[in-house]
Amino acid sequence: MKRPFKYGALIILLALMVLPLQAAAEEIDRDLGETTVMNLLSQQVSLRYAASHPEATRGPLRQAGERMAEISAAARRQTQSSSLAARSGLARQLGDRFNLDDVGLPQNEESVAVCPSKPRYVLSGTNDYRGLLDPQGNFTGYYFSTDGGRSVAKEGLLPSITSGGEPAELPSGGDPVIQTDADCNFYFVDLNYPADNPFANRNGIGLYKTTLDTLLSCPRGEDPDDLTQPECWPERKLVAFTDVPPETGVGSFLDKPWFDVGPDGSGGQVIWIAYSDFNLDPDTPLGFTGAQIRAVRCDAETLECSEPILISRTDEDIQFADVTVANDGSTLITWVQIEGELEETAQVFTVKAVVIPPGSMEPGPTRLVNREVNPIPFAGFLHANDFRVATYPKSIMPLIGGEPRIFIMWDRCRALILDNVCEEAQIFMTYSDDLGETWSPVQTISRDGDNYFPAVSDEYGTGRFAAAWFTNRRDRLFHNRQDVEMVAIDARTAQITKRTIVTRLQNESEADPVLGGLFIGDYIDVDTAGGVALVAYNANYRRIRVLGDGFQIPQQDNYLSRRSMD
Repeated sequence: MKRPFKYGALIILLALMVLPLQAAAEEIDRDLGETTVMNLLSQQVSLRYAASHPEATRGPLRQAGERMAEISAAARRQTQSSSLAARSGLARQLGDRFNLDDVGLPQNEESVAVCPSKPRYVLSGTNDYRGLLDPQGNFTGYYFSTDGGRSVAKEGLLPSITSGGEPAELPSGGDPVIQTDADCNFYFVDLNYPADNPFANRNGIGLYKTTLDTLLSCPRGEDPDDLTQPECWPERKLVAFTDVPPETGVGSFLDKPWFDVGPDGSGGQVIWIAYSDFNLDPDTPLGFTGAQIRAVRCDAETLECSEPILISRTDEDIQFADVTVANDGSTLITWVQIEGELEETAQVFTVKAVVIPPGSMEPGPTRLVNREVNPIPFAGFLHANDFRVATYPKSIMPLIGGEPRIFIMWDRCRALILDNVCEEAQIFMTYSDDLGETWSPVQTISRDGDNYFPAVSDEYGTGRFAAAWFTNRRDRLFHNRQDVEMVAIDARTAQITKRTIVTRLQNESEADPVLGGLFIGDYIDVDTAGGVALVAYNANYRRIRVLGDGFQIPQQDNYLSRRSMD
């Protein structure tokens, strides 16, 4: 058993159930697919691994991987003249749906950025499972709007990036993060790894850059077999890279990037990118021996980047970096240290932060934000949902009276039973006016029910920012169906000034026929412009014949909703 239960009778009963499964497992060769590290890595990485290696995975992950493998095989069997779906050009927009997908494959892990000087230009990103149809295996989707996020003008998949070795090209692999600057240059960071086996060879963190003129003039995706348009993203490179020896599988996997673009303190623009670096070893009980948060600093004009620097210092197990470049050029990086995962005991998440001074490469002191003894743990779940979820802090650092104020929010369980069942999850928030040396009393910014996946916008000197999250509180009987809630927060008073339910209809998260209740992403996103919050999330509202077959059924799409902050 992964974690001990608190009651002896349960231990005996469950041990009797597990022993036959353990005996069967001993007949299968050791593989990363059977290890704990698969719970920590980005889930779309695990899913793509399961699609190529179903024999190495178990349960819902294996079943979803097999469905994905069949989709890829079906696509290869089709000819251009046959129909995976009704290929009659770009699909009609439906409500706030923010894609042009007419084959009905999932999208999740939404990111969004609005150009602050021209807010009619909006770019969003997802894990787009139409990558299963892409000949190159690209998996990171983008969606461009010229009317403030009300509709999609063009979409596509990020192209692969040259790795400098074999394989020569690493496809885009999901975990999308998007930022923009005042000139409407758009920057995109994601994972890049071999589509058939993320752990077999090279992988890295990709950085993409494009201009507004390029996005306006480059081709738009009209065919699900031809969504990759490299000319839309002419500047791209790997800012961090690892080589996994294929004969052993021992090495690193770079995961869960986050980044921001902002002033460097000297009149230029800087990019800070943070990510997780997992030390893989399939011959260890957990499949990994530790993980660190690392970061690179890049020039926003040239995309020249530093060598990776260690951020998490002595922490042995980490995940979920978040990055903010403040208006004074200082940079905030937050993450969680995980206690108990390596020890296979109940997990404790300690939220931590560092601030890097303007123009510097040296992180300041590591600050302890909160030691969370009731986190949503890895391999845990909400009491009424089965999708992957874990405590994921988000942060922002606006200037108040010319001085930085750090805000950090995270999700935690009011009750955590059997060490992994989360009941009544809340969204907590705290702030610091002395770069993390001291913190305000923790306040709950969510209401009752289950609340999770917090997201926070950038702050453009308006004194306000937006936060959003999934909530199940309107499903009063089961706490299963979800909405998205958004709040506007006054950075000076740290008080909520408006609260809005973004979604018009509660979502049934288990309805997608490909992913089922396994995965809805690890995060959603929100950005603001001109007193409007744009909230990016996913839901299963639209009915469509998936791959042109069967009945019209609900399936997972990405949505982008505009809501006033006043």
